[in-house]
Parts: sequence; structure tokens; C-alpha cells
Amino acid sequence: MTIDIARTTLIEIDIQNDFCPGGTLAVDRGDEVIGPLNALADGFTRRGGRVIATADWHPAGHISFASSHAGRKAGDVLDTQVLWPDHCVQGSSGADFHKALDLKSVNLIIRKGFRKNLDSYSAFFENDRKTPTGLEGYLKFLGIETVILGGLATDYCVLYSALDAAAIGLRTIVLTDAMRGVGFPEGSVERAFKSMHDAGVILASSVEVLAGIHSLLTTDSTDRRRGERRI
Repeated sequence: MTIDIARTTLIEIDIQNDFCPGGTLAVDRGDEVIGPLNALADGFTRRGGRVIATADWHPAGHISFASSHAGRKAGDVLDTQVLWPDHCVQGSSGADFHKALDLKSVNLIIRKGFRKNLDSYSAFFENDRKTPTGLEGYLKFLGIETVILGGLATDYCVLYSALDAAAIGLRTIVLTDAMRGVGFPEGSVERAFKSMHDAGVILASSVEVLAGIHSLLTTDSTDRRRGERRI
């Protein structure tokens, strides 16, 4: 796998306390995505690459909260809106990034879902599928052609982000060892993998991607040494 760092961005999706063990909407083993993402982010920054983190940033009484709808419970669906426990409320500890996530590598934070009556799964568009988060314009301005995604959760925010990235013409790589799924409704994780595959999304491990970065580092180092010997 070849990674052109100058035209590639790593996007870490919603590594927040409420989505990790102990949170109000915890994804099983959600914190296990942090190690691979930290390692990859370090490889990116040492090479001069860019890292972006996204975060849910909901106001109290958000439309996605079951508590905002009388008589409803988490897991209910209103029209197309899945209802969840209150999570990632603006300014709460649950909305904070997990303490183990290395934010020193992060160049940009995209906060989404901050409109009370509009949910947002994708890093690119709100759930009305037309309100942009600003990420697409940012990447185009930088000349980014490839995005690498990992985080939480496989069957929601990672899935929607990957599909949108592919749809706007970005080469899209999803890290199989750096994402975990909600698994609701049953079979949603499996369907997410199929949807990403059908959309042309590349599924690869962080180890494979790191190998691509390290091979470039080794090549550059070898070229510099050769140049020094020629001098």
C-alpha cells in the first residue's frame, strides 16, 4: 500500500468518553481503537502529515436523545431518527476526548451534531445530507486525495463518514483494527462492512498503512545517505 502523506489525512472519529467503556453510549471495547490510532497518528506527524479528530457536540435536549421525546426509550426510531441515551452533551466530561487519545498530533477538530434539531453521523455532512460540516472544503483546499478513517462506531459515524468520503471522490481507507461497532440493530456491523465494500472503500489494518508510511521514511533516509556519499 502506497501512502502519499502530502495528500493524505488521518481522521479519528468520535473517540469520546461517552462512546468508550463507562460512557452513557459505550461501544463494547471502544477504547481498543486508541492504540492503533495513536501509533498511526505518530507516524503521520513524524512525516509531516495531518490528523483530524471529530466529536459529537450535542446541546441538551438534542433530537437524538430518547429523553427529548415523551414516552420514548433508547433504541426507538422516529421516522429515520434512531433515539439514543443522552450522550456527548456540550461541556460535559462525556463529550471530552478519551484521555488516552494523543491530541498532540491533531491539527483540526470537527464538532458535529451541535444543532438541536439535526443529528450528525458523518464527518462531512449532517444527517439531512446537505448541511456541510466544513471538512470537505478544508480537505479540498489542502489538496487532500486520500482519507484514512478509524474510530467509533463502525456502523454509524465511521460508516457514514466513509461513504461520504468515497462519494465526494476521495480515496477512502477504513482501518479494520481501529474501529468498533454498536451492533444495533442486529447485523448492523456486517451491513456496514458490505456497504463500505460496495462503495469502493478500502479495508486495511493500521499495520498495513504504517508499513506504507515507514517504507517512505526508509526510502527518503536511504536517498539522503546516498546523497551524502555522493558529496
